[in-house]
Amino acid sequence: MIECVAVETEFSWDTFVERYWDRSPVLFRSLSASPAPFAAEEVFRAAAHGSRSARTDGRMPPHVQFTVERVQRDEAGDLLPTGEDGAFDAYDARLAARLDGRRHALVINSFHTFDTALWSRERDFFAGLWDRVGLPLTGAITTLFHGTYEHSPVGVHKDRFATFMFGLRGRKRMRFWPRRPWDEPVSTKVDYADHRAESFTADVGPGDLLYWPADYYHVGESATAAPATSVNVGVPRQDHHAGYELESLIADLDPDRLTGRGSLDTLLRHHDAPATAPGPDADGLLPPTLPEGLATPVETLRAFSRPDRLTRRVTLVSLRRWTAEGFEPVPPAAPPRPLADTDILRTDRRARVVRAADGDGGSLCAANGHHTRTPLEQHELARLLRALSPAGAVPVAVLLDAVTPGAHREAARTLLEELESFGALHRGP
Repeated sequence: MIECVAVETEFSWDTFVERYWDRSPVLFRSLSASPAPFAAEEVFRAAAHGSRSARTDGRMPPHVQFTVERVQRDEAGDLLPTGEDGAFDAYDARLAARLDGRRHALVINSFHTFDTALWSRERDFFAGLWDRVGLPLTGAITTLFHGTYEHSPVGVHKDRFATFMFGLRGRKRMRFWPRRPWDEPVSTKVDYADHRAESFTADVGPGDLLYWPADYYHVGESATAAPATSVNVGVPRQDHHAGYELESLIADLDPDRLTGRGSLDTLLRHHDAPATAPGPDADGLLPPTLPEGLATPVETLRAFSRPDRLTRRVTLVSLRRWTAEGFEPVPPAAPPRPLADTDILRTDRRARVVRAADGDGGSLCAANGHHTRTPLEQHELARLLRALSPAGAVPVAVLLDAVTPGAHREAARTLLEELESFGALHRGP
């Protein structure tokens, strides 16, 4: 018997967790009663921002995929959205002329890192889920899908993620199989016409939210000839292994190298730009050169023989993970700006500032997935953060009075400047 997707007309996390979480797909028609995490104009702004980082050689950014019909393009050219387009409608019109009406697909990974406001609204929405099921072991992922493609470029597949699909523009169709529909030893299938009879579908329009668990095979299809836009949020649920945690512990690797076309294992295999590393030790265990970005991680691994170093790294990663609130990598911090005593600061309603003692003295402090070290002791840092806690605005001079006079007063100013750069504080009247 072929399954079908349940349809709900009202959204609530209690209903969702009780009936559908890790159980079966469900389509929520319209999120108008709840603040949806994505708006079309905000999503376009993030898409244009994420497309700006085309390499100087003109190649496609590592977190972006663009296909025409079934051919993936490696050259960015004028295929990606720009700020000059202004909105998806203008971008679609430009592409239609550029591609002569051929079907195309734009996929942008790590999507929430390209717009802080979008990331903040996304965290607001999913906080209700984390309250009920806990934070994911590793960060949830966000991916933009846009275009007129016949079906998802990867074809029928299964992820280790439970997926939330938010419809923004146009109509899309998701096709599902509760188990793998083929016997061949392959993980994905682009040509799946022979298996359609065993599938069931759900059409998603603007304002709709579709969820499916990680154990369903699926493929996205265009429901009409017009372009469609959706944002998918994937929450890791299956096949978690220690390697994902190890990546976080040994080094702060470039997110593009982790979320685009590779991860730690590809860094180990592809080392076209070696960096100088410490020479071999007495046992000759270290080579004189290492792949780009691995000199520091290898030294970190060697330092793991010291429990204090390992404890500090675990604390630091934990602070960042808690304050990222489920979505990593996080948008980059802004450059710090000098604060005068007369400047007024207020806390961001969303940001949590979390602190911990640093084994080398002083404290570690994190907000919005970023961290810093300050020479302030825990009791001084606690007083400073308490002074920030009221809902109203507070002059910098008043905040500095919360710490011991002298050098630590300037350390507190530096910390406030860094917290503002993380987005945890805002200055204003």
